Amino acid sequence: MNRSSSSSTPATASADYLLCTNCRKVLRKEKRIRVSQPSTRGPSAFIPEKEVVQANTVDERTNLLVEEYSTSGRLDNITQVMSLHAQYLESFLRSQFYMLRMDGPLPLPYRHYIAIMAAARHQCSYLINMHVDEFLKTGGIAEWLNGLEYVPQRLKNLNEINKLLAHRPWLITKDHIQKLVKTGENNWSLPELVHAVVLLAHYHALASFVFGSGINPERDPDTSNGFRLISVNNFCVCDLANDNNIENASLSSNFGIVDSLSELEALMERMKRLQEEREDEEASQEEMTTRFEKEQKESLFVVSRAFDDDIVSTSDVSRYIEDPGFGYKDFARRGEDHLPTFRAQDYTWENHGFSLVNRLYSDIGHLLDEKFRMVYNLTYNTMATHEDVDTTMLRRALFNYVHCMFGIRYDDYDYGEVNQLLERSLKVYIKTVTCYPERTTKRMYDSYWRQFKHSEKVHVNLLLMEARMQAELLYALRAITRHLT
Repeated sequence: MNRSSSSSTPATASADYLLCTNCRKVLRKEKRIRVSQPSTRGPSAFIPEKEVVQANTVDERTNLLVEEYSTSGRLDNITQVMSLHAQYLESFLRSQFYMLRMDGPLPLPYRHYIAIMAAARHQCSYLINMHVDEFLKTGGIAEWLNGLEYVPQRLKNLNEINKLLAHRPWLITKDHIQKLVKTGENNWSLPELVHAVVLLAHYHALASFVFGSGINPERDPDTSNGFRLISVNNFCVCDLANDNNIENASLSSNFGIVDSLSELEALMERMKRLQEEREDEEASQEEMTTRFEKEQKESLFVVSRAFDDDIVSTSDVSRYIEDPGFGYKDFARRGEDHLPTFRAQDYTWENHGFSLVNRLYSDIGHLLDEKFRMVYNLTYNTMATHEDVDTTMLRRALFNYVHCMFGIRYDDYDYGEVNQLLERSLKVYIKTVTCYPERTTKRMYDSYWRQFKHSEKVHVNLLLMEARMQAELLYALRAITRHLT
């Protein structure tokens, strides 16, 4: 509906009806529509099926990894897309298998129910369906699947930290931790809580990967005769002809202006120039701080009007969460909260988070650390058609931009590089995938780095996923550390 410069939010027609300002059709506020299934059923709606299939055929190791570490016992769509980076996939599957299946503080059904609660914050039906099956297979009580009012109070008590971790992790304090560990018969031990926090952060971040990579459903129980019933709010069928485009309409005019080959060459040139400038002179600490604050404020305007309206959860998902309207708000637009920036040097994953999580939930720290290092250092020294390229600068910009949106600052990083390396359409994509993943569209995915390979865009999604998970963990683990001191 957002197709003109004027606001295209449906105007109120009555208590039960709305007007679409694009086509002026009268809409019911709540309805279900039939949407045709895609004609090709590969693992991703964004990536041609043959590219993923070829990768799986070439690398037999993927099948061996699935046999050893998959809890479902099948090559699911997430694994197929991640197999474009088999080296990373092994780290991912090993850590996920440890969280879900190996010795740990939490019972197996609890682990899968927490995964469901986490995925529900972003309405990720793909992950919810997967873990509903796993929950039942591991002996979970079927009645719990009717909603949170049917689960033990201990699990209900995770609602607040689930909500904050998913959308505004900087609000988590030691008071939230104390409430969970000091609630009488329903209290959580610290090892149990760390296990739960790791699961919540993992599945919030994995929802970003699912939506950012356009992961298709494994199976759809609502499908019949090639059609799928979906619940919709403030939605008009005129959107179906336009990719259900929800990104800022003002951006669409920017897509396609510059030839994609020129974009690639321009990016390569900027990387070269930044490297030369870095060698010539270093910016002062004061200048570095100013650049961080500037980048943080500019991130406020990356996505605007299209994201002002709340997305209302569909009923089958909202049963697993409370306060469904609570979502991401820009850290820099914090108003009266006056929250200080999280200085990464004061509480780092390497020096603080890693040792705490390992102490309370043995070995998971090593597995997470390996996964973070793997994705951060993963490179094939290529950019689209160019070879022998050092992409370190680009990978660091992607990772640090995510942390910037979550209020985390690295004193030794020049945030001026973010503006030089990440074009506006890429910033829109990053912010959407990281902060509002359920709103990601194929148009957003297609709009940036148009000369790059799909495997390179999947690498971007892996970086965004791990940066988001690490940001959530840093805030939660810092709060636990403060509770302990």
